[in-house]
Amino acid sequence: MMLPWFSFDYIRANHWFTAIKNIKYSNPKNHTNYSTPISINRKQQIDFDMNAEIQAYNNRQQPIDNAICNFLAETIDKHLKKAESKIWHAHPVWFLEDNPIVGYSKQKAGIRLMFWSGASFEEEALNKRGVKFKDASVFYNDISEVVVKDIKRWLKKSEEIQWDYKNIVKRKGKLIRLK
Repeated sequence: MMLPWFSFDYIRANHWFTAIKNIKYSNPKNHTNYSTPISINRKQQIDFDMNAEIQAYNNRQQPIDNAICNFLAETIDKHLKKAESKIWHAHPVWFLEDNPIVGYSKQKAGIRLMFWSGASFEEEALNKRGVKFKDASVFYNDISEVVVKDIKRWLKKSEEIQWDYKNIVKRKGKLIRLK
């Protein structure tokens, strides 16, 4: 039986997705370069229950981007416990009381981690500022670039500093600070 031309690449990619999905990130403070070859125990699992839609989004990414997305999702879920996560406008987003707080997406420049109220955090590393709104972002191209202590600090600030995106349509584009 002749396999379609894409079968080998699909099988290889599917193996990569499965392998990366099963990595257990043991110590977030350890800035290990996860893009280097590592041995994977198939029984190891990520220690949290990721939203199935978000996991599907992450699995559609290239292997390096998939590792970044899974790590970001784990970190956000771990440190933003009261948040609800879902796919919103085709990207993973976390909400507090229906107000978008943080999310990530694949863009040409890399994986964009965006904080909806990030411009008010006064953080140098969140250097990609939105023009019209109060958002700020950082881009990652390798998991070794992710600094967990920065993300933890930004997540804490995202709970303390919020602009009301939930009611932006009612207010005809005007943002009001909630916290």
